[in-house]
Amino acid sequence: MNSEVRKSPWWWIPTLYIAEGLPYFAVNTLTVLMYVRLGIGLKEMAFYTGWLYLPWVIKPFWSPFVDLFRTKRWWAIAMQLLIGICMACVAFFLPTGFFFSTTLAVFWLMAFFSATHDIAADGYYMLELPPHDQAAFVGVRSTFYRIASVIGQGGLVILAGWLETTTGNIPLSWALVFALLSIFFIAVALYHMRVMPSPPDDVAQKGVTPKTILGDFCRTFVTFFKKRYVGTALAFMLLYRLPEALCIKLVQPFLVAPRDAGGLALTTSQVGFVNGTVGVIALLLGGIIGGLAISRGGLRRWLWPMALSLTLPCVFYCLLAMLQPDNFFWISSAIFVEQFGYGFGFSAYMLYLIYFSRGESQTSHYAFCTAFMALGMMIPGMAAGWLHEICGEYNLLGADGPQGYVNFFWIVMATCAATLLVCLKVHIDPAFGRKEKGKSQE
Repeated sequence: MNSEVRKSPWWWIPTLYIAEGLPYFAVNTLTVLMYVRLGIGLKEMAFYTGWLYLPWVIKPFWSPFVDLFRTKRWWAIAMQLLIGICMACVAFFLPTGFFFSTTLAVFWLMAFFSATHDIAADGYYMLELPPHDQAAFVGVRSTFYRIASVIGQGGLVILAGWLETTTGNIPLSWALVFALLSIFFIAVALYHMRVMPSPPDDVAQKGVTPKTILGDFCRTFVTFFKKRYVGTALAFMLLYRLPEALCIKLVQPFLVAPRDAGGLALTTSQVGFVNGTVGVIALLLGGIIGGLAISRGGLRRWLWPMALSLTLPCVFYCLLAMLQPDNFFWISSAIFVEQFGYGFGFSAYMLYLIYFSRGESQTSHYAFCTAFMALGMMIPGMAAGWLHEICGEYNLLGADGPQGYVNFFWIVMATCAATLLVCLKVHIDPAFGRKEKGKSQE
C-alpha cells in the first residue's frame, strides 16, 4: 500500500467514525435491553445505566489534558484497544453469577474510554484534513456514525435475539455479541495503526502545563456563565428533551415486557428491527427535513413546530400501552412517526447549541453545551425506573390490568409542558439559521 493511498481519508474516516459511534450505543442502548433480558429490575437498570452518561457530561473537564500527552492519533488508537479489552471483559463476566456489578464497572470504564476517543478522533480529523476537505467529508463522517447507530441499535440486537432463540441461553447470547465487538475493536485499532497518517501538527503541545490548562479552563468556564440569557439557555438545554430523557430507558423494556406486565411482548430481534432500522430511518428523515426547514425559515420561526413535533408523538406510546396491539406493522408505524417527530424536533435543539456557543471560545462553549445536553438526559433517565414503579401502584385511568407503563407514558406527556415552557422563554435571533440571498445568516 503506497503512502498516497494510505493518506486518503476514505481509508480511515469510515472506520474511525463507526468506532466512535459503536461504544456510545453499546453503553447507552445495548445495556438497557441486555440487563432487562437478564432479569434486572427496571428501577435498578435505569438508575445504574443512567450513571453511564457521566463521562460524556464531564468530558469538557478533561478534554484539554489530551493535548498534553502523545498525539491525537495515539489517543484514538489506544482508546480503541482499551474499548476492545472492555468488550472482552463484558463477554467474560456476563455468564457469571455476579455479572451486574462487574459489567457495570467495565461499562463505566468503556464510557470513559469512548468519551476520550471522541475527543481524540474529532481533533485528529481537524488536524489531518485541510479546511476544504473537512467540509467535504463532514457528511461522510456523519453517515458512518449513523451506520454505527444502525449496527448498535439494530444489527447487534437482532443478532442477540437470533442467538437467544438458537442457543436458548440469554447470558451466552449477549456474551457472544460483546466478544464479536471486542474482536472488531482490536482489529480496527490494528488497522488504524497502518492506515491513519501522522499529521505534522499532531504533537503534544509544548509549553503547556496542567496549571495553564486549568487557568484557561476556568476563564472559559466563567465567560460561558457570563453569556447573555445563560439562565434561559441552560433551562432549554436541560428541559427541551425531558420527555425523551424519561422514555429512553423504558421504551425497550416496554417493547419486550410480557402482556400481563403491560408490555408488547416483542422478541429481542423484533426490537432490534424496529429500533435499529425503522426508528433510525425515521430519525434521519426527520433530521434532514428539519435542517432544510430551518435553512428556509430560520431557527426562531421553526422552534415551535419542532417542539410540538418532538412532544406530541409521545402520545403514540400512551396508545400502545393502553391498546397493546399485537400487529407488528402498527407498532412499527407508531414508532416510525414518533422517531420522525423526534428527529425533526431535535434539529432545533442542536442548532440552538451552535447559536448559543457563538462568540469568544466558541469550541469550548459548545463542549459545555453538549455536557449540559448529556446531563439533561442522565438525571431523568436515572429516575425513570423509580417513576415507573410508582406509576404501577396507582390506577389513574380506571382501566383493568397493569397500569405501570400506561401511567408512566401519560406522565411523560405531562412533562412535554416543560419543553413548551422553555421554548416560550428562550431568546433566539430571528435571522439565525435562515438563508438569505444564498448565504446562511448567523
